Amino acid sequence: MTDAILSERRHLINLGYRLLGSLAEAEDAVQEAYARWYALSGPKQDEIASPGAWLTTVTSRICLDLLGSARARRERYVGEWIPEPLPDPAEGTTADPADRVTLDESVSMAFLVALESMTPAQRVALVLHDVFRYSFSEVAEITGRTPAACRELASAARRRVSTSAPPAALAVHHAGVVRDFKHAWEAQDIPALVGLLDPGATFTADGGGLVTTVLDPIEGGDLIAQFVVAVATGVPGDFTITERTVNGRPGLLIENDGVTSSVYAFDIAGDRITRIWAVRNPEKLRAWQ
Repeated sequence: MTDAILSERRHLINLGYRLLGSLAEAEDAVQEAYARWYALSGPKQDEIASPGAWLTTVTSRICLDLLGSARARRERYVGEWIPEPLPDPAEGTTADPADRVTLDESVSMAFLVALESMTPAQRVALVLHDVFRYSFSEVAEITGRTPAACRELASAARRRVSTSAPPAALAVHHAGVVRDFKHAWEAQDIPALVGLLDPGATFTADGGGLVTTVLDPIEGGDLIAQFVVAVATGVPGDFTITERTVNGRPGLLIENDGVTSSVYAFDIAGDRITRIWAVRNPEKLRAWQ
């Protein structure tokens, strides 16, 4: 029984991260779910037909409660809040395999940011049904709502986001656009950067009040190009840019004197970058150090 219980951990971490947008909070939620399981008496545990389903239900409810309180916390957050970026496990991370989040389209930064615009109930219904393929009857049991209500929640959430994965050829093309952006940035070539950015592009940074960065989004390709060049020229020490996979998509890792200072995620349409998310909050960069 113990091995079967512990084998659920990776699934629960995957679920928690998508629900909360934070690996640290997901780990805490899963730890709490396990604590509640082990607090049950032996006979109570034996009465539970599917411990995995029980753990999923408890973890989801914990996350639902956390999402409710997160709204108040984020109102006090300094600057913009961006979900915690994750590296590709194949790119050198030494994390416990049980804690690795499966990187698919449901963890792209664009999708996670879209989830942030939803109510907690919409987010939970969409993730449980559309991502993890739970039936609406199962979602209803987890959330304490009717199946019909859960269907409506998921439908409303679905209208806010598209989860279609880009074709492989398009993904390779996106990597090329990010690579061109890297080279133009390193060369401090503002015209080249402007050419890679959509005129209506948005740059959003998250420093959490712990490091210096812009507090409000920057709108427009020209302003974004000028800003990123100013960042590269204004930082003392060795400034290096490395191509990395960020939440399953092409991205960039920024280091100052060998220490990770920020992670950049991109959204791309055609040949142009439409959105850049720059995570600088050191508490969200643990997996990159």
